[in-house]
Amino acid sequence: MTKTARQTETQKPVDLSGMRVLVVGLARTGMAVARFLTHRGARVIGSDSRRMEVLEKEFPELRQLEMDFCDLNRDQEVLARADLIVLSPGVPPDIEPLVRLRQRNIPIVSEIELASWYLTTPIIAVTGTNGKTTTTLLISKMLQRGGRQVSVGGNIGNPMINLVDQTENKDMVVLELSSFQLEAIRGFRPFVGALLNITEDHLDRYPTFDAYVEAKSRLFMNQKTSDVAVLNAADPYVKRAAHACKAQRIYFNVTKKGTDGASFNGRHIVVRESRGEEIYDPEKSRLFGIHNVENMMAAIVTARFCGCPKEVVQEIIETFDGLDHRLEFVGEVEGIRYFNDSKGTNVGAVVRSLETFSGPIILIAGGKDKGGDYLPLRTPIRERVKHLVLTGEARTRMSRELGGVVPLTLTDSLEAAVEKAHTLAQPGDTVLLSPACSSYDMFRDYVERGNTFKALVQGLTRGDENQKVVR
Repeated sequence: MTKTARQTETQKPVDLSGMRVLVVGLARTGMAVARFLTHRGARVIGSDSRRMEVLEKEFPELRQLEMDFCDLNRDQEVLARADLIVLSPGVPPDIEPLVRLRQRNIPIVSEIELASWYLTTPIIAVTGTNGKTTTTLLISKMLQRGGRQVSVGGNIGNPMINLVDQTENKDMVVLELSSFQLEAIRGFRPFVGALLNITEDHLDRYPTFDAYVEAKSRLFMNQKTSDVAVLNAADPYVKRAAHACKAQRIYFNVTKKGTDGASFNGRHIVVRESRGEEIYDPEKSRLFGIHNVENMMAAIVTARFCGCPKEVVQEIIETFDGLDHRLEFVGEVEGIRYFNDSKGTNVGAVVRSLETFSGPIILIAGGKDKGGDYLPLRTPIRERVKHLVLTGEARTRMSRELGGVVPLTLTDSLEAAVEKAHTLAQPGDTVLLSPACSSYDMFRDYVERGNTFKALVQGLTRGDENQKVVR
């Protein structure tokens, strides 16, 4: 019988040699998949919307992989002979060419599903609309400081497929996963799955919010009773997502004191379980905001379940520096504080960021519209923001939905937005970049947007050439 991946419903393929595998999307993850498949003898067919010269400039080794290339829309008969299709995270699984190929019973999987067929190291997987990266890094640093050999990857930077050959002598793999990565899993199973929160996001990709919740819920679909689900009990959508979960459940809840799992009494994180009660002090952390208390709670219960000593957990809480572009303090100019929250690409993230500050805020928001509802921002803006500065592609729609709450200014660029915020701010104010949108209208990614913001802040002088940014 011809070797095929069409038995993957019951048996995971191990030997890829000679198989025809279509890789759709040749960005960082897709190229990592192509390398992995080529080194294991597969016949790789690549497909990408970008022209070959663009791809070769970004990935000089492309030709060395001896891949065939095809057009997803025009070469259906060639693609129909594929044994397996692997999707990069940026490719929606419901586009018409893939629907037609799926009707031919060709299995379509995500990169994390493919990697899971070969990765034998236990997996801790973290997902959620916000806080994924912070929580993933907290967990990994706690485990590493506690003596475990840990690999970190997924949405955080290193594709999971790369970890297959990097986990020899490793005790655990800690993954940050997006909803995109979970869409096309079949048997992927973490022994610990953490779901932090679910708020509106990526509605430019999902037809409904329910579809987005369903994608997040797939984290738990293959877990067994011997596995663990770490869940935010204060989030109704998380509770709904975990409804059919078979794993043991460990809850954290920032709004209710004295509950089992992790709770917050306004000052300390209290972890209550069969062994007794443990107290952790988040006030010694360098992280801002109640949302980071939630991230710490999820990390604490995960690390403690995996055997990390209590004193090590507290040490990491106190020494973890946080992330660039996530409520990152940029500097102070003439008594005005500037914070870079470029990674705040959805409404839920912005709400949590606004809740961090008590003083008057000038909020810079806008970018590429992701299709979500901006109305939930009205109340926190009314309570905490004294002026709203909008920029980017989404600024017109945002002004319609948020207009009349506080004074509002539309600008044509991030540079103009920073200049406007600078002229409006007074000593004691906070200027916060927290866009509620993606960056792709004007920037390569949120990192470039955040770095641009930081450079603009560093250049602020209010006309005084001797004025420096004070840190």
